Amino acid sequence: MSQFDTQEEQLEYLVRELKRDSGRYKDLVIPKGKLEKRRLMRSFMNIRMPEPMDEDFLKVQDQFLQQEAREKGIVSISRLASVKEELGCAMEHGERMVLWRGDITTLAADAIVNAANSQLLGCFVPCHGCIDNAIHSAAGVQLREECSRIMKAQGHSEPAGTAKITSGYNLPCRYVIHTVGPIVADTLTDEDCRLLAGCYESCLRLAAEKGLKSIAFCCISTGEFHFPQEIAAEIAVKTVRDFLRENGELDTVIFNVFKERDYEIYREIFCGGSSSVSCSL
Repeated sequence: MSQFDTQEEQLEYLVRELKRDSGRYKDLVIPKGKLEKRRLMRSFMNIRMPEPMDEDFLKVQDQFLQQEAREKGIVSISRLASVKEELGCAMEHGERMVLWRGDITTLAADAIVNAANSQLLGCFVPCHGCIDNAIHSAAGVQLREECSRIMKAQGHSEPAGTAKITSGYNLPCRYVIHTVGPIVADTLTDEDCRLLAGCYESCLRLAAEKGLKSIAFCCISTGEFHFPQEIAAEIAVKTVRDFLRENGELDTVIFNVFKERDYEIYREIFCGGSSSVSCSL
């Protein structure tokens, strides 16, 4: 474990290095409790601008985050039952689709999808509950640096409905595909629906072009971006089904949900139900 004998020693080192790196918080008193220190480490990672960190820090950070991932429990794709197997539903390509409720940062898929913002740099709010924050926090500071390089080369914000791919770093997945979903203001529009469908299609095409065999989607735009859950799920399933109909590259597409309500919505759609409101796609 490099020069440290325990994870607690690694954590102490990482917090002190991030505190020193922050400059603004160099006089902050580090708490004694392990959970408080871990939360502070995540907070420092969240607010840190995308700049290189020295190799000694990265080595310890990587060891720490990878051990933490193992302790959370890495989920193999082979352990997940397909929609056809688990739900007994006769949806087309149900044998290639999975509905799974759990923590997307534990999935050992070829790629997981991050619901990003237009800056594509992750969430800067310390310990925020969004998936963008969770993915960047589990991946390590390198993910924000790679996203920054992509955005600098691009020269403008990422449009809604498009996607970019990066390494997964300390996540169990090989890659992270970042997509920006539409923000629903007051009334849902057909353009919102078109852009959300574009998110799913852009991610699927990137995965296929990269030769990936599995991809896990979160519920894009349904949280902070206020897209209605039922319609978002219908768009997700329809777009994936249409893609699988025309493309044989992907073996497994996972619809990852975190809330029981989202699980029920997807289950109803897979088994032949639909919401009373829809978009023109």
